[in-house]
Amino acid sequence: MSGQVVVDLVGVGMSRPGRELLDNVDLTIHQGDRVGIVGINGTGKSTLMGVISGRIQPERGTVRRGKDLVTAEMTQRPDLGSGTVAEAMGGGWETQAVADRLGMSELLDAPVDRLSGGQLKRAALARALAVPSDLLLLDEPTNHLDLDAIAWLEERLAGYQGALMLITHDRHVLDAVSNSVVELERGTAHRHQGGYGGYLEGKARRESEAVQAETVRRNLAKSELAWLRRGAPARTSKPKARIATAEAITSTKRPTATRGEALALHGDTPRLGDVVVELEGVGHRYQTSPARSNDHPMGHSNDRAGNANRDDGWLFRNVELRLDPRERLGIVGPNGAGKTTLMSILSGRLEPAEGTRRKGHTAVTALLDQTGDRLNPKHRVWEAICGVDGRPDWRDKALMESFWFDTDAQWAPVGTLSGGEQRRLQLVLTLAKRPNVLFLDEPTNDLDLDTLRALEDFLDEWPGALVVVSHDRAFLERTVADVIVMDGDGFAGRRPGGFGAWEAERRLRRRRGHATSAVTTSTPATPHGDPTDEASRNPPGAGARPHSSNATKRAAAAKQGSNTPPTPGADSAKQPSPNTLRFRMRELERSMNSIRAKRDRLTDELHRIGDDHQRLAEAGANLAAVEAELESAEERWLEMADDLERRGLTA
Repeated sequence: MSGQVVVDLVGVGMSRPGRELLDNVDLTIHQGDRVGIVGINGTGKSTLMGVISGRIQPERGTVRRGKDLVTAEMTQRPDLGSGTVAEAMGGGWETQAVADRLGMSELLDAPVDRLSGGQLKRAALARALAVPSDLLLLDEPTNHLDLDAIAWLEERLAGYQGALMLITHDRHVLDAVSNSVVELERGTAHRHQGGYGGYLEGKARRESEAVQAETVRRNLAKSELAWLRRGAPARTSKPKARIATAEAITSTKRPTATRGEALALHGDTPRLGDVVVELEGVGHRYQTSPARSNDHPMGHSNDRAGNANRDDGWLFRNVELRLDPRERLGIVGPNGAGKTTLMSILSGRLEPAEGTRRKGHTAVTALLDQTGDRLNPKHRVWEAICGVDGRPDWRDKALMESFWFDTDAQWAPVGTLSGGEQRRLQLVLTLAKRPNVLFLDEPTNDLDLDTLRALEDFLDEWPGALVVVSHDRAFLERTVADVIVMDGDGFAGRRPGGFGAWEAERRLRRRRGHATSAVTTSTPATPHGDPTDEASRNPPGAGARPHSSNATKRAAAAKQGSNTPPTPGADSAKQPSPNTLRFRMRELERSMNSIRAKRDRLTDELHRIGDDHQRLAEAGANLAAVEAELESAEERWLEMADDLERRGLTA
């Protein structure tokens, strides 16, 4: 079937109350095509995939499919029926092999109705991948996968011989797997050649052309209006309709972009003191396997039984961690290692089985977990934000509009929102608490690419402490500096060099054929300290026991015979933490950009002055002052970068 038409859509239309989802869409998929589908939440991506698969009948238009076409599909909300996981996925060695790579082999005998949402999606993905097909349709396949499983999925899809269509927010996967991208915007399907980069180039070019076309249209209308108005009295019979049309064109605003240029997300974040959240000797285990029970604190279980079924049953033990006021921390590791559980303990949702958690008096925490706040489908969007008995004030409206819930959308019933729109609403509910310590557990699931980029920009300048669990490599690259690596055998430790060093090491292991999350080089789970310091290393025989710098000081004090423990945080008073340094460096970078813009303006002014010696002297003095200011800022930035390099970290 090489090169043959697999599916052909002609004039397809679908609507939702108040707007068109698909408006006269034409789309042809050939054998060998690898198509990514993108667009803001609610534009109809999942609907389009349902039309292509045949699950959804279009309201208008026709859909033609190839003869004897075999389609395999993973939907956003899969239904595997009843029975066991093995029965739902189908038998055969291929299914078992795929299930093993997706972390489902230990759940093959589990009843389907006992699976968490993440496990259900992984089972549906395994079934879709294992079945021979001509057309493979995947809706957010990377959700609930760890990084090694995503890397394996990329390789698997690269070797798929049929036509592939996938909806994904993962920019790395989109760029690596697709050879074209279909962008849905206001009911129209725009097709771009290439992966994620091709989509960005095509979108920018289309928007630029739209601006130019609108400018030409308005200029022509102005010329028409001027001609109509200045005619001789004998020609006053010119149609009034033409005058009205020209006036309408010149007075109307050009269509706005689907999303605004920037998001006004920053509120008055409460000041955060030196003590944020600290863990001391923390460990956790579940009395029953979280993969086969409903006792998981997050309502789902990626911390599955596989790694909790060690002899002692502990997910992790002896975790020492102190968050910095400028923390930018990622938690990474395989599914089941305990990432979500550790996040629950950090946020205060879950009490640890052993050890203590301490929260600073000024810390205001908020957690966005994988399921999000429960939303009543009968409530309207504004009722979800301020309650049924309340009324949105200007702050509530500004917050909703900043996440593109405009006036009409604010009155929409929650039940009519797409999965991505509901996830975006949950994010708004989390930020509405005005936290200064933010915990995000897989925040990118079901969000569109525009929202992700905007959220990344917001977090880049947000002054609070941030802890993220995510499988999205692009999101981690943009938002975190340090990582805690959980190996699945009870160890949790900071990785020297931060996320960049850990990701480079992980890729190297995969190239060598040893995809594992071992963390033999991880260091104590504390925000600062020299990783080469002998006192900060694990003591012989302690294996999975990381030590904080406070613990190190207490040990040193005990060794000297002192009964007075060091003051918490005293070590951080000597020098700024890596996260504080990085935050200051980002502030300096923004300042340097502003200074450079000022320098460029002064340079242009200097060239325009001509022979006015007095103005030349003044402009020259101003330019010299700005150059000195820029040089000083650059020197401070380099000093901070050198400081990080001396500690074995990256900027």
